[in-house]
Amino acid sequence: MITVIGTGTGAPAVTDAVADAELVVGGRRHLDAVRLPAAAERIVLGPLAPALDVVEEYVAAERRVVVLASGDPGFFGIVQALAERFGARRLDVRPGVPSVAAAFARLGLTWDDAVVVSAHGRDPRTAVNVCRAHPKVAVLTGPGASPAQLGAALARTVPDRVLVVASALGSAAERVQRVSPAEAAARDWGTAVSVVLCLDETRAPGAARTLAGAAGRPAGWALDEGDFAHRDSMITKYEVRALALARLGPRPGDLVWDVGSGSGSVAVECARLGAAVSAVEKAADGVGRIRANAAAHGVDVHVVHGEAPAALDGLDAPDAVFVGGGGRGLPGIVGACARRARRTVVVAVAALDRVPAVRAALGGAGLACDGVLLQSSRLAPLPGDVTRLAAANPVFLLWGVRPRAVADEGVAL
Repeated sequence: MITVIGTGTGAPAVTDAVADAELVVGGRRHLDAVRLPAAAERIVLGPLAPALDVVEEYVAAERRVVVLASGDPGFFGIVQALAERFGARRLDVRPGVPSVAAAFARLGLTWDDAVVVSAHGRDPRTAVNVCRAHPKVAVLTGPGASPAQLGAALARTVPDRVLVVASALGSAAERVQRVSPAEAAARDWGTAVSVVLCLDETRAPGAARTLAGAAGRPAGWALDEGDFAHRDSMITKYEVRALALARLGPRPGDLVWDVGSGSGSVAVECARLGAAVSAVEKAADGVGRIRANAAAHGVDVHVVHGEAPAALDGLDAPDAVFVGGGGRGLPGIVGACARRARRTVVVAVAALDRVPAVRAALGGAGLACDGVLLQSSRLAPLPGDVTRLAAANPVFLLWGVRPRAVADEGVAL
């Protein structure tokens, strides 16, 4: 049997559990905090595989093993690795209070509506994008995702967020500090950080919940044009938007650009599906409409007032890009987006003459190109209680997809 004990806030009694242990495994701070049997072997966790090899030797000999971890070791913790190697039935897990729960408790906040993301041993950009998209996020920090690094990334697009940095929770050195992203970026936080909360305090708390986690995915998408403020029907029609969303594949942890955003309908829909979104629009009145539409649908869209491709230079590299509009500069804009996109670029084109150049721009950036011509007719009433078909303007929808092996390696920022 392997006993796995969560230390820290609300932790179970550790001393009795290790009294007869023959092997104790844990981080240096966990081992230093406990009086271990003199005869027990101890392993300070670094690379996990060598430690598991030693544990396997003890388990095979039916010798007693104790593993010390932080908080709840079944929550982004070592339980998964142990269960995969030895089987869940060999584990006796005694959890403490998760650092996320302790941090929210210090603020007097519920966390059933929070998104929890781990940046430990993972790409930190996912945590950054989740913080941009959601109003209540807990980040389990790690190398490359310290409070300073998170703050620096968030200060560029959501400078009004509140970061709560909780350090050494459950110890005499515990500190819980509220700072802006810019203030977080300017500090050296050391190694005692337990968790960072990212809060958008401008969004009102929701109703009582029955399902924990982030708000559920929307019941519908490709919303009617009437659900958005727009100018003279200058909006991506819902038939086009439906296929564009399918090709973009927005999801939590992604960053999507909506370039030539207009009303922001695509940007808002991507945000409703959980992605972080930057909307680029050159018209000042369009910028106002995008912000109004985002607010009306309860999502956060980072709006950039400027003209592509120059306006794209200061943005983080996207996972997916939607390009709307036209003009002679369209191929150059598409090429600039395609060179930065990690996964895909989707382009809506009304003019047949633009199609070859857009395809060339996508292919020239190493993307595999495909597309369709969308021609739809909507039901429209006529006098006499009859119905006709009203044809909408045809639109070419082109998309380029980066080969998987290249996308996994990443694209230069």
